[in-house]
Amino acid sequence: MDQFDYVIVGAGSAGSVLANRLTACGKFRVLLLEAGGSDLNPWVQMPIGYGKVYYDQRVNWKYTTEPVPGLDNQRSYWPRGKVLGGSSSINAMVYVRGHPRDYAEWGTVAPGWGWDDVAPVFKRMEDWDGPASDLRGVGGPLAVHDVTDEVHPLTRVYLEAAKQAGIETNHDYNGADMDGAACYQITTKGGWRASAARCYLKPARKRGNLDIRTRAHVTRVLFEGKHAIGVDYVQNGQTKTMHARAEVILCGGAINSPQLLQLSGIGPGKVLQEHGVDVVLDASQVGRNLQDHLGSDNLYVSKVASLNKELRPLLGKVKAALHYALKRKGPLSLSLNQGGGFVRVSEASDGPDLQLYFSPVSYTRAPVGVRPLMNPDPFQGFLMGFNPCKPTSVGHLQIRSPDPMAAPEMHPNYLDTEHDLALMVAGTKLMRDIAGTAAMQAVIESELYPGADIATDEDIARYNRQKAWTVFHQCSTCRMGADPSSSVVDARLRVHGIQGLRVADASIFPTIPTGNTNAPAIMVGEMASDLILADAKR
Repeated sequence: MDQFDYVIVGAGSAGSVLANRLTACGKFRVLLLEAGGSDLNPWVQMPIGYGKVYYDQRVNWKYTTEPVPGLDNQRSYWPRGKVLGGSSSINAMVYVRGHPRDYAEWGTVAPGWGWDDVAPVFKRMEDWDGPASDLRGVGGPLAVHDVTDEVHPLTRVYLEAAKQAGIETNHDYNGADMDGAACYQITTKGGWRASAARCYLKPARKRGNLDIRTRAHVTRVLFEGKHAIGVDYVQNGQTKTMHARAEVILCGGAINSPQLLQLSGIGPGKVLQEHGVDVVLDASQVGRNLQDHLGSDNLYVSKVASLNKELRPLLGKVKAALHYALKRKGPLSLSLNQGGGFVRVSEASDGPDLQLYFSPVSYTRAPVGVRPLMNPDPFQGFLMGFNPCKPTSVGHLQIRSPDPMAAPEMHPNYLDTEHDLALMVAGTKLMRDIAGTAAMQAVIESELYPGADIATDEDIARYNRQKAWTVFHQCSTCRMGADPSSSVVDARLRVHGIQGLRVADASIFPTIPTGNTNAPAIMVGEMASDLILADAKR
């Protein structure tokens, strides 16, 4: 009973998909190992509850980077899901497929991953409840909810203001065209979070050929020569070994998958030797090419009621909780990022340069660990923010010791290029342009930050170096490609130079997508299942 056909490491966005798809035919025994625990937590299941689990170590890895030179040597806090469903259980639920140009980039280095290849996969995985479209999927496992009729009145003001600033409203940015201001589609159903665990794992849990083990921290992949044969993991203080007859599949995400490869002897040889790890394969790209979206906010004091009025006072919280409990409606059933969109600030761009965010609530960001995120401010306010869609700054991560329980070193290198810094300045100016419209001026009392004293481009650049924050889209640390000198896995997600080992999660993205990364990560799980099942028939 210590042998399975497939051992999947990580029950996150892609791992949950694979556990479902690989067991559906009944031919294979699959073991799914998750370092975290159950997702049966009210703050996980309630959509707005992600603010409460932002620092909750029961469901969150709570990573912190090394000091970042581009952020005035501040550290960046990276919450990542340590729970069934992974980060799909603690994220803001915004559903974005990405832009066709993203997958044109992917297809160039990995045939079979172009837009025409992945678009049908996005469609089949969706259960879209918005207006019918030949481009959108209905009846798939992943619930995608249209919130247009439920957003706060300030979100509608934002859409009108964007239009006055020259940004037309796009009613489906996952449809024919991505550009424009929009209400964000979210992965919820019936007022509950629709995580990968709920949508993919829950339907498969009763299958006799699927074994799910939680609180099972995988410490290394086992090899015979250069063939992966299983894993060691720690559960309840005991080390256990499991063998895979067919393959080991790493689905730990952009941080944990490269970390586990390095701990197992696959990675930059010099780094591994420095930490006393026996080198199985000197693979220079493991942990390299780290990409992420970096965001910035403008906070405005409002003349009219924002969500602060509902979510800050005790009575307001009680009313919102009752509304949610009785009808699964109201602000607790939504994401705080109700609006946003995608715009081009450069005429030469072949796609959106900036992703926009509008939250009809304000929460003054505090230093890491001081207090939970999203505790509304004691005044009426709202946030308008953005991030560059295709940053050019690239970082890396690597193990800091042979201890598998120690977090790796993470070096994101934010704002390492003039391109990225210039877009941050342009984004702040665009927020002010939208704020300056008649629609917004009717509801804005003042700009709290950056503030009137931040006026020149140099001031704005300095402000962003001090205040910018991750949008939690880390990816590309085991990126896909044909050349082992510049990638980690091939187009079938097999680790270069190793048999019986694949990686399937956001770490394999060749380049960062335009938009939120959860939908592409789930798509990778779907694509991986197709590839693995096809190879099993050979």
